[in-house]
Amino acid sequence: MGGKKCADSIRKYGWALKSFREILWTKNANIKFLIKFIDLIFYSNLWIALCALALTWQTQLLISKEMTWSPVIGMTFCSTLFLYALHRIVGLVKVQQFTNAGRYKVISTFKNHIIIYAFLAGFGSAYYFFQSNLNVQLALIIPALISLAYVLPFLNGKRRLRDLGIIKIFLIAIVWAWVTVVLPALELNEFNDPAVWIMAVERAFFVFAITLPFDIRDLKVDAHNQVSTIPSKIGILKTKRLGMFVLIGMVILVQINYQIGFYVKPVSFALLLSIISTYYLIQNSDKNQHDYYFTGAMDGTMIFQFLLVWGAFVLYPI
Repeated sequence: MGGKKCADSIRKYGWALKSFREILWTKNANIKFLIKFIDLIFYSNLWIALCALALTWQTQLLISKEMTWSPVIGMTFCSTLFLYALHRIVGLVKVQQFTNAGRYKVISTFKNHIIIYAFLAGFGSAYYFFQSNLNVQLALIIPALISLAYVLPFLNGKRRLRDLGIIKIFLIAIVWAWVTVVLPALELNEFNDPAVWIMAVERAFFVFAITLPFDIRDLKVDAHNQVSTIPSKIGILKTKRLGMFVLIGMVILVQINYQIGFYVKPVSFALLLSIISTYYLIQNSDKNQHDYYFTGAMDGTMIFQFLLVWGAFVLYPI
């Protein structure tokens, strides 16, 4: 009788153990699926394309007080996806010894996805380019050439503009400000408004500030490729201080646009909140090694800023 009870207990706890293992396996499988999904969004460049879309919509909202899908909106999304996908593909050649771990390993895994997205986004960019008015098309020529030169090796030694070191961060800031502020302003016929140009400089300051942590993250890779950057020249601490001063400059520009009546108080407050949160992320960028902090959170400051501005319009309609 005792033996039977013992056997029943073993079967009972055996089933319990099996069920527990199944729960753990299911949980781990869900976590692995979630990580793969996040990796796909981040490293297929859909995330950065959404960031560009968000900032361009933000400009449209600030100028016209409404958001619509337009040729510039579509072109910004598609061209960002195309250029960053091209940048990933070309960049893999220069980081072969780093592709066994981290983000480069993930990018290598999704290489075929990235090629397909680049191909489709290239067609989308061309379609929206020809849907845009002539002024937008002409204004796009220089930033498009700079962007292609940034990712394609056309200089001596198979170098890109990205490999020229310190200049790259200024190119990124200028091109992003031009595409996400000047192009939608042209589309809306508000190109000559001084407030728009103040906003363009403000946007360039913002992009410059959030790009600094990426140079901190890439110190080893840039050193391997003999690329000189701001952190390699002045150090991490001074780089973070530079980010702080750039954001202070952004605060001043936001206040100027508020004083001249282009920004209403809720929008000004939303932008200031964005600046504060961005400052916190920059100051902690050297303490975080996981790439989700950079590709996810630092790039995500663009989407966060858009959501804050959009929320200001929703809560306090003008």
